[in-house]
Amino acid sequence: MAMPGQIGTAMQSYGVIFDMDGVLVDSYDAHQRSWQMLADEVGLSITSEQFADTFGRTSRDIIEILFKVTDSAAIRRYDDRKEALYREIIRGQVPAMPGARELVKDLHATGLRLAVGSSGPPENVSLVCKEMGLDLFLKTQITGADVNRGKPDPQVFLLAAEQLGLPPRRCVVIEDAPSGIEAARRAGMPCIALSGSHESEALSKADQVVKRLDEIHVELIKALIGAP
Repeated sequence: MAMPGQIGTAMQSYGVIFDMDGVLVDSYDAHQRSWQMLADEVGLSITSEQFADTFGRTSRDIIEILFKVTDSAAIRRYDDRKEALYREIIRGQVPAMPGARELVKDLHATGLRLAVGSSGPPENVSLVCKEMGLDLFLKTQITGADVNRGKPDPQVFLLAAEQLGLPPRRCVVIEDAPSGIEAARRAGMPCIALSGSHESEALSKADQVVKRLDEIHVELIKALIGAP
């Protein structure tokens, strides 16, 4: 049994990789507003139903589906503008998920190595981490700019584990979406799913499903990894 003060040292051999949207930040409404603002700028409209139907897909897919744009250069311009609008909306008022900063801080205090593994642009990830005060606790941030294959491909999580200096089997992923859960599974990493943005049934492939971030603690992480 670990003596007081030894847990932190023991847990340095393990890591946790956080998805961002839907896990650390409640970004659904802000993303919806930014897509609708972009549509207004180009003389279109996007309904809440249309956004819901495409939520979780890549920006390229959304632009092709809702804006009928297929030229790669134009898609990039639309995407850059949309993400700039998103940052304008959340800057100074990042909609953090309840308990997110506390969880990151508490897990860091145990000695766990922590990372963000997000498909989002680095500017978004950097803004959220800075405004939520997470930079103090994260060892690395992997974003959409670091990978060329999106979830459910495991590239983002494998790269995060590499940057943490850990084998995949020693990392737990915290996700909210089926594609992220599948990416964790393909990476060989246990996964905790936070329900909310998807029904619990859609998250059934996760090793553990929780309704709130405060249900996650170091003992759960240790059990999933098989740490002593």
